[in-house]
Amino acid sequence: MKLALFADIHANLEALEACLEHAEEQGAEEVAFLGDLVGYGADPAAVLERVRAQAAAGAVMVRGNHDAAVVAAGADTMNRSAEAAVDWTRQQLDQAQLAFLAALPLTARRDAVLFVHASADRPADWTYIHDAPGAAQSVAAARATWVFSGHVHQQALYHLSPAGHALPFKPVPGVAIPVPAHRRWLAVAGSVGQPRDGNTAACYAIFDTGRATLTFHRVPYDWSVAAAKIRAAGLPEFLARRLERGE
Repeated sequence: MKLALFADIHANLEALEACLEHAEEQGAEEVAFLGDLVGYGADPAAVLERVRAQAAAGAVMVRGNHDAAVVAAGADTMNRSAEAAVDWTRQQLDQAQLAFLAALPLTARRDAVLFVHASADRPADWTYIHDAPGAAQSVAAARATWVFSGHVHQQALYHLSPAGHALPFKPVPGVAIPVPAHRRWLAVAGSVGQPRDGNTAACYAIFDTGRATLTFHRVPYDWSVAAAKIRAAGLPEFLARRLERGE
């Protein structure tokens, strides 16, 4: 079974549609959303309707920090652009959409897999996994063979050594990586809607449970349309430029 892993969509409808189409072409049979469905982008309502349809069909769902901020009183820990997008997003959603975000769990577990937006160690703290020690801490807390997360906006893969140290592995887009169950793994799927590695192409990954492989993908999409929508909505210019530069 092939499971598509989507993180950090950030209300970017063009990127989401491109990744969903690509995943279907790759034979993905199920989908998991690893948080931050909204924030930054200009299509929160349309993205949520697309995702809610996937959830109704059985997709795995977890909450991200932007999802939480939209349904909370404020976003005091975020930068000004993020806060502005959160406040704007809250005004674009109806009660059913807000209730959907509010009901998302912090983590989801399926067999030997844990899904979480940030670190599995205190997931509500929204800790970024930038390095091997952070990955090791998350894997240790997860008590799972495979941990799939987002939040960082760049694709990454780690496995745990017998001594409990996380070792990084640099993924190559489109190349299946063996992730056998005799080791413990943490993968960051990258961002569908706001990649930050200098490449404008959207990020996602596919986990093949039968073959125990993980394939990271990059998908070109029309970022110019998504950026134009951000400007038309009156959101911070910085957010449009990030899509144009992939950073």
